[in-house]
Amino acid sequence: MAISVLAPVKRKIDYPSSDGKPVAESDYQLTPLTYARDGLRHYFRHRPDVYVAGNLLIYYEAGNLKAMVAPDVFVVLGVGNHDRSSYLLWKEGKVPDFVLEITSRTTRGEDQGKKRELYRRLGVAEYWQHDPRGEWLKPPLRGLELVAGEYVALPGRELADGTLALRSRLLGLELRLTEGGLRFHDPVTGLNVRTLAETDEAWEREQQARERAEEGWQAAEARVAELEALLRRERGRDRDS
Repeated sequence: MAISVLAPVKRKIDYPSSDGKPVAESDYQLTPLTYARDGLRHYFRHRPDVYVAGNLLIYYEAGNLKAMVAPDVFVVLGVGNHDRSSYLLWKEGKVPDFVLEITSRTTRGEDQGKKRELYRRLGVAEYWQHDPRGEWLKPPLRGLELVAGEYVALPGRELADGTLALRSRLLGLELRLTEGGLRFHDPVTGLNVRTLAETDEAWEREQQARERAEEGWQAAEARVAELEALLRRERGRDRDS
């Protein structure tokens, strides 16, 4: 059963936007965290009703500053896609649909115990865990779906190249563990959600292609102008002769 959200108190309360903890323990956790947050934000950028955030505090009891959690990455369907300093459940009226925790040596116990139970009580429909180093979680990518108030493991499959793939029904994407790490895969387009570097590289390639096309048009226009000038000179000589 989903936890009840307490009614807001009348006095004004300042809900801090940071819990003072680092975003990630190391690059092993920061890299997939950044990719998941930024990649999903870019993927859903045209959806005004999908909100994606990472390491943002969620307060789930009005007036209780201790009743908070900061998922590594979470997605909420059906709320406004705009920046927030924190996420207040009683104001938003919607719990996250998708939560991803990047597991590390110091967080593995909490991710599999306290946080899992909290997300279950809150009613988070999909809870995912990823262990980038493959040391604490077997297999290193796990997806859980809330069914009748309890989490049930999502089935995975192994692709021909050994890639582990699990489908997120809510996102309409597959989460895959490739040689390059965690990737979100769009089964409709057959493409992976790009990293920021890949997005920048694609933009640069498109910009270079546009510049080459513009240079080609300018060269073609210059050649046409040259031919027209030559034709005018030929016609002038014909009139003079």
